[in-house]
Amino acid sequence: MRTVILAGLVLALGQALPARAGQQPGDRTARRPAMTLTPQDYVEIQQLSARYAFLIDSCTNGGYDFADLFTEDGEFSVSEQWGAAGTIGRSKGRDALAAAGGGDGKGGCRDPKTLVGYGISHVIVNHVITPAPGGATGKCYLLAIGVGGDPTTIERQGGYEDVYVKTPAGWRFKSRTHVFPNLRQSVQFGSGRGRRGRADGAAAPPSSPR
Repeated sequence: MRTVILAGLVLALGQALPARAGQQPGDRTARRPAMTLTPQDYVEIQQLSARYAFLIDSCTNGGYDFADLFTEDGEFSVSEQWGAAGTIGRSKGRDALAAAGGGDGKGGCRDPKTLVGYGISHVIVNHVITPAPGGATGKCYLLAIGVGGDPTTIERQGGYEDVYVKTPAGWRFKSRTHVFPNLRQSVQFGSGRGRRGRADGAAAPPSSPR
């Protein structure tokens, strides 16, 4: 009798454990632990974001220095809502990202005066990095200096939501989404724009906020 009872308990536990773990037998992807980040990892991710600010303000190497901040299949886009996927100015892949970084597609850089964001300096602040399975995520605020062609004008232009992965070449953006809730009211890009910008907040990568 005891043998029958023990066998029943073992069978019941064996059936219950996968359900408690939220994992099906053979499912190796469920509940993956977050990556453990070292102090050096945090510093390198912060430097990645700092380099982004300099390279988006000053095109170099035909925009490819900017593109190389991302993975080969990396993506940049703009969203008007925190936590929502970007649907504006989507640039995916190295060549598209080089164009978003000011490249002209011929190895050079476009005249910055032809870009909607001309004159802006990006200042990225309050950078929060969170370990995640396979890498890390991040969020930060963006302040733009020189909005509307006035070097004394500062505008809060939302911020960024990021996914980072560690590659053999170091940490890279898997994705960076510029979250810009006040896009349509922006001095530079919205209906309240200065000498440059679009009232509809659209849409093509060369004229989208970055």
